[in-house]
Order: sequence, then C-alpha cells, then structure tokens
Amino acid sequence: MADFDPRALQNVRLERDGALAIVRVDRPSKLNALDDATIGELDCLFSALDADAGIGAVILTGAGDKAFVAGADIGVLAKQGVLDGKDNARRGQALTLRIEQLGKPVIAAINGYAFGGGLELALACDLRFASKAAKMGLPEVSLGIIPGYGGTQRLPRLCGAGRALQLILTGDPVTADEAERIGLVNGVCEPGELLDHCKAVARRMVSRGPIAVALAKQAVRRGTQLPLAEGLLLEADLFGLISSTAEMKEGMAAFLEKRKPSWLRG
Repeated sequence: MADFDPRALQNVRLERDGALAIVRVDRPSKLNALDDATIGELDCLFSALDADAGIGAVILTGAGDKAFVAGADIGVLAKQGVLDGKDNARRGQALTLRIEQLGKPVIAAINGYAFGGGLELALACDLRFASKAAKMGLPEVSLGIIPGYGGTQRLPRLCGAGRALQLILTGDPVTADEAERIGLVNGVCEPGELLDHCKAVARRMVSRGPIAVALAKQAVRRGTQLPLAEGLLLEADLFGLISSTAEMKEGMAAFLEKRKPSWLRG
C-alpha cells in the first residue's frame, strides 16, 4: 500500500495484525451508516488491501457495540430521483463486487445491527459471523424502496429464494440465531468473543497456500454462476494453473517431509 495512506481516512479505520487486516466502519454516532464518503473510502481501502501481498485475509466490522453497518444514509436516499438513484445503487454494487472479488478471504464480524446496505456489505463477504446481540435484515420495502447494493441477488443465492423473499418482502429483521439457522451467517458468538473468533478463522486461512486460497475462492465464486459442466471446466483450469506454481511444489514437499510449509507472502 505504498501509494495509499490509511491515516487519511475519515470514516473507516484499518488495523493490521500480522497478515490480517481489520477494517472498521467508524461512524458510531450514525450507527456506522453508509454515505458516499464512506463507500468511497471502503472502495479505496479494499483496492489497496487487494494489492498488498502482505495481507492474507480481511475482517470487516463496525465501530462500537451497537452496529455493524446500520444501512445507507436515509437522508441522502430521501432526496434521490431516477438517475441518481441508479447511480447510488451502482456505486454501492461496485463496492460489494470489490469485496466479493478480492483475491483473499473476507470475513464479516457482524457486531450489531446490519440492515439494508450494511447487510448487503456482509453478503459480499466470504464468511459471516455474528454477535448474539446482532440483528440483520433488508427493511427497504418499509421505506418504499428495494435493496440496491446486491441484496436481491446475493441473499437468494445464499439462503434460497423462499427465505430471501420472506426477508425482502416483509422487511422483517432476524436475530443472530435465526440467521445461523437459515444459513445467513456461519456462526454466532458471544459479543466479547466475536472478533477473536473471526481472527482465529482468518489465521487458519492465512496458514494455507495463498495462491491456492485465492484460486479456490475464485472457483467457488465464479463457478456458482455457471452451469455445472462449465463450473467443472473452470475448476480443472484452475487446478492445472495451481499445479504450475512453486507454492504447489512447496506444499507437497512439506507434506512428504512431515514439516510445515513455508509460503511466500509479501
């Protein structure tokens, strides 16, 4: 991140813990709601993290103990028309695509309210863990709008169309336990244990081959959008690609020699 100074960020904070990056949306007085400036800062930061070979995984969370990201800024949405409404949606979608397509794992640590655009951010992450105190939902229809940052597309792919439609068409929130039951989150933690749990999961990922992790993520992310035959061909192509790397040779040698592999990172 030679050309990027995270100290210049106003609404987002970056903490490094070895090969982990912890990204916090930091607008606690606004329940960490997304506005244009925050979306722009997140987009710049995730772009820099993607290019940083020293980072192996990212954890996204919210500042304080009330909210992950409570949603978009309603004051801004209330003034939008057709054209700027579409532009707003495309800007939010670009950020969620940036997160989804990152060449390393991203874990959402949902420490509180995750509504609207906040839940859509979490849906773009690879894994989601929630505090027992968290609540999640897509309440847009109660405001006379629809989800615009990818919620109508990612939630059905994650939980199935029936469950997604119930959440989207009622706008009703779900508890952390219910979110786990329907597959919306991977697990539920005590509030004080959430970040440590996410770090432990992230460190396990970082301990694996970084190219293998990136290609495995790509195989799943791209493959779920393809017919099975095309997805299998994609997997075979990536399997062939990883077989040409020094990382594969090191991983196999370490196994045969009964030692830990020494991955090249950063």
